[in-house]
Amino acid sequence: MEEIKLTMEPEQEAPAAPALTLEPEEEKPEVEPVVLEESSLSPAEQKTVREFAEKIDITNTTQVMQYGSVAQKKIAGFSESALANVRTKDLGEIGDAITNLVTELKGFDAEEEEKGFLGFFKKTGNKIAGLKAKYDKAEVNVDKICAVLENHQIQLLKDIAMLDKMYELNLSYFKELSMYILAGKRKLKEVEATVLPPMVEKAKRTGLPEDAQAANDMNAMCQSFEKKLHDLELTRMVSIQMGPQIRLVQNNDKIMAEKIQSTIVNTIPLWKSQMVLALGLAHSTQAIEAQRAVTDMTNELLRKNADALKMGSIQAAKESERGIVDIETLKHTNEQLISTLDEVAHIQEEGRQKRREAEAELGRIEGELKQKLLEIRNSTPGYAAQQQ
Repeated sequence: MEEIKLTMEPEQEAPAAPALTLEPEEEKPEVEPVVLEESSLSPAEQKTVREFAEKIDITNTTQVMQYGSVAQKKIAGFSESALANVRTKDLGEIGDAITNLVTELKGFDAEEEEKGFLGFFKKTGNKIAGLKAKYDKAEVNVDKICAVLENHQIQLLKDIAMLDKMYELNLSYFKELSMYILAGKRKLKEVEATVLPPMVEKAKRTGLPEDAQAANDMNAMCQSFEKKLHDLELTRMVSIQMGPQIRLVQNNDKIMAEKIQSTIVNTIPLWKSQMVLALGLAHSTQAIEAQRAVTDMTNELLRKNADALKMGSIQAAKESERGIVDIETLKHTNEQLISTLDEVAHIQEEGRQKRREAEAELGRIEGELKQKLLEIRNSTPGYAAQQQ
């Protein structure tokens, strides 16, 4: 993995990301919450975090607004590019190709052959030539379908390799975002422990409005930076979910590629060998007795082949449906996302309400202080005369 570098610069254009698909998220039992700690980083990464934390100035509004935006933009661009390149339609095309293949193979089922296949032996003339022509026509169609399936298999293998690269890229983005969060938390903890308390103490000691305002401003800056870090943590969760999503899509592609491989190397050669065998049997039917024997054998062969193809087509149809994301899962994921946004908005509203209440309380405190000063002035004649 490349070395991660943190920056204070504004948003930069994120590198183009490969493709991906959507995710299923199953309900899981309650577990202990994971706490992001610097111990999860390598010594070099921990050093980078410490050094970068020293450069953070939470009193710089522009810097706070842009903090971590580069990493966020990378994640956002990564997700958008992934969704834009979802290839669920490819799986549908593969299913159609397999269905067409099954249709061609089932063209030789027992019922049809009673009318057509056996009819060749009942007609006068060149019966074997007619059967050969029918087989050749089906073989051409089957070969065309196989070529389509092979192209899909090549694309699936490319996608599988690309998804490996996507996984590594997402892991790098995740690590970079984690380092921004850890550096920000380190700086916020330092300010709240060493900068803010002395300012609050000074405001209490002097009673001056400007000192109280300075302490309040610093506290507001800390809260603003904390909200920014929380926003980065939400983006980090998107990156966390992206990892298993990538592996899920990759596994679906592997399954489909294996099904295509099985069809090409097993089903098609078996079908061709059976049809060649049927041709060989038909070729030996020169007399009426041999003709009847070949007809019985051919019917038996085709019956078994039809049964096998039926089972194979059912299994192929079932397997082709696997791996598609359940709409209920997408609905649940969307509901969870909306709920998260609602909760964040509620928390923010509560924060604003508390700040408004604090502002009103500060005004009341200042009014009481002024009133007390007036009372002292009026009740102390010497003090009033001295003021005059």
